[in-house]
Amino acid sequence: MRILIIGGGGREHALAWKLAQSPKVQILAAPGNPGIARVGTCLPADRAQNLEADLTVVGPEAPLVDGIVDSFRARGLAIVGPNREAAQLEGSKIFAKNFLTQRQIPTAEFVTVENAGEARRALDRFGLPVVLKADGLAAGKGVVIAQDRDEFEAALATLKGRLVIEEFLRGEEVSFIALCDGRDVVPLAPTQDHKAVFDGDAGPNTGGMGAYCDSAILSEAQTHAILDRIIYPTVEATAFTGFLYAGLMMTTDGPKVLEFNVRLGDPETQPLMHRMASDFVPALQAAAHGELRGVKLEWRPAPSVCVVLASGGYPGAFPTGKPITGIEAAEATGATVFQAGTRSGPEGLETSGGRVLGVTARGENLAAAIDGAYRALREIHFDGMHYRRDIGRKGLERYNGKTVGT
Repeated sequence: MRILIIGGGGREHALAWKLAQSPKVQILAAPGNPGIARVGTCLPADRAQNLEADLTVVGPEAPLVDGIVDSFRARGLAIVGPNREAAQLEGSKIFAKNFLTQRQIPTAEFVTVENAGEARRALDRFGLPVVLKADGLAAGKGVVIAQDRDEFEAALATLKGRLVIEEFLRGEEVSFIALCDGRDVVPLAPTQDHKAVFDGDAGPNTGGMGAYCDSAILSEAQTHAILDRIIYPTVEATAFTGFLYAGLMMTTDGPKVLEFNVRLGDPETQPLMHRMASDFVPALQAAAHGELRGVKLEWRPAPSVCVVLASGGYPGAFPTGKPITGIEAAEATGATVFQAGTRSGPEGLETSGGRVLGVTARGENLAAAIDGAYRALREIHFDGMHYRRDIGRKGLERYNGKTVGT
């Protein structure tokens, strides 16, 4: 069976790594990356439409918003992802917020603004802190939480076009991802992402500096509430297929939607694939053919953690072409290193992006998983390497009442 993965980041490497473990599967990736090349064949992106694989899984959001699923289905090809219309849940923040309001799905109060004057009037309504969101795709960096007036004005100067101005919600953030076939839903294990670039959730938002996967993140009652109030109503209204990602704030009033993504998260996919015990291929086939009813996924009890190693300067300007060493030594500790912003250079593997590697480990408990990831990453080096030292710490404080040194 030939499975085509669209994309070339850490999420796609984690998918390729997991799917390659299924028997009688050949992995193709367009464009892929050097890590994916270890488990499959990487091809130019412009060849994806002509490969006619048995199953295609789309990683990034841009092809989905551009309608790749519509194109593949028109040719009778099996593909996992939403159609162009449903992909607007991520493609436009304004579309998503209006959808949530119309369907009475819980979310933060908001207004849509056309210019800076309207934005400042919205600030008078919501006060500080306040959330500003660019309308279109922004690779995880189109959201600013302004703590004071100076940060608010700086965000207005940076974010272009129409904006959503939104009340700041308090609570615990959760990434809740469900595999959907237009009618039925299979929830994945809960994860928590770390968006800010620096420890303690300081600094600008990024595409994600790390994530952990632990069943203790949500209770059974909370999971049912998310499914009943958010996931099922969204799937019913849109006939959603593929991965529906609800970025949530667990407030005292219950779960509220911060954002929708229409694909697997990055870096959430890395700890998810690392922790999944089931063969993932049958579930993906079922989703592509509208046959998810009765499908269940099994998860290892051990939590998993992914720490992102980023280029110095990210999410701002950063250099590339820095040689990378130590991946084999890191994996010898028991961790898995997923490649994201890498390429093959004249002297070996080198950096090519902002988020370069995702060091991922499991452990008998969350503390052990955190320790495993940080122990492994100490073997890796590239000039300017930056990472957060507190990935998963909130989970430790909440569930175990203790922290771990990193």
